[in-house]
Amino acid sequence: MQAEIITIGDEILIGQIVDSNSAFISKELNKIGVSVYQITSIQDDREHILDALKTARERSSIVILTGGLGPTKDDITKKTLCEFFNDELVQNTKVLEHIEELFEKYISTPISDLNREQALVPSRAEVLHNANGTAPGLWIKNGNTAFISLPGVPFEMKNLLKGIVLPKIMEEYERPYIFHKTIMTYGLGESAIAEKIEEWEDNLPSFIKLAYLPNLGRVRLRLTAKGVDKEILKAGVETETKKLYPLIGDIIYGEEEDESIEAQTAKLLVQKKMTLATAESFTGGKIAQKITAIPGASSYFKGSIVSYATATKIKVLGVPEDLISEYSVVSEEVAIAMAKNVREILGTDFSIATTGNAGPTKGDSKVDVGTVFIAISSPEHTFAQKFTMGNHRERIVQKSVNKAFEMLQKEILNF
Repeated sequence: MQAEIITIGDEILIGQIVDSNSAFISKELNKIGVSVYQITSIQDDREHILDALKTARERSSIVILTGGLGPTKDDITKKTLCEFFNDELVQNTKVLEHIEELFEKYISTPISDLNREQALVPSRAEVLHNANGTAPGLWIKNGNTAFISLPGVPFEMKNLLKGIVLPKIMEEYERPYIFHKTIMTYGLGESAIAEKIEEWEDNLPSFIKLAYLPNLGRVRLRLTAKGVDKEILKAGVETETKKLYPLIGDIIYGEEEDESIEAQTAKLLVQKKMTLATAESFTGGKIAQKITAIPGASSYFKGSIVSYATATKIKVLGVPEDLISEYSVVSEEVAIAMAKNVREILGTDFSIATTGNAGPTKGDSKVDVGTVFIAISSPEHTFAQKFTMGNHRERIVQKSVNKAFEMLQKEILNF
């Protein structure tokens, strides 16, 4: 079965906000065996909404809308739904009581008539209780198609989707089973991997599809099996995965289950009761940012020194000035000194250090733009590797961040 997602809001179309809702909904639907046929972003415009609803009804069993449920005049989703289904808005007592309770307990501004109007819902709609906001979700069954309208506020939408919508879809619809397994690889490009595994890929069973997902120094290989028997699908994917490892095992660094490499690295540090520090130059704290975005990072991450300027490397990190003069600030020797020193300063088991030239000019070093050194220091040894990351500043930084986590994860696994 298939679904469509319609996001409503001018703010998406003018680039004021990024549509993260569709990605979340697609991912969650896929987990329960619902394929997303199309995602459409449209204006807060009556004709546009009516046209999108008509087109979606002709080809999908489930249509999920987000946005346009607020209290202001430009939020016209409910009125347009009524027009589309030849329905009318009626006041829902439970929704009104919930709105009044929210204002009384949590909102400092007085409740207005506009806020109370959010309790108006299409008479034939099933109301989906939104515990986190004033706009209720709506479920309208029309023929064989369910139209589900959700708030555009991400955390409200997510709670409604996972708590009410997905269980209701699973209860009311028969769905195929979809099983994914994602293999994470680093250090080899998409085309080079494809060449190495060509024969294996050509011989995959018909119910298993392979997708290449490249992203700045890493390629994820996603195996997807779709059918009615869950155990057969899982067994088939596991069998093919075992065949894959001997072919590219040297570049495989794990299997992704909705987790980033930094999250996997965090788990390793927690399991081994070891700690980490970073000393960053051209990456500007982005490695530390990735780490601290993970809940509970304070248990293993002790801090970072962002030594962007050469003087900071000398005064704060204690990198010898004569070492910089002899080898340049962008060098293996300086990267190693940075990693060793930050590990000692912050008293950790591991450390990462980065120094490089992200451009557009050469700065304090004469090395070419794109030249970077990444160092890892552990209880046993410290080493650095040189990389050439191209000439695009943002790509240089992001590829280097990815490579740093790859190197760190590999080192932690040795303990």
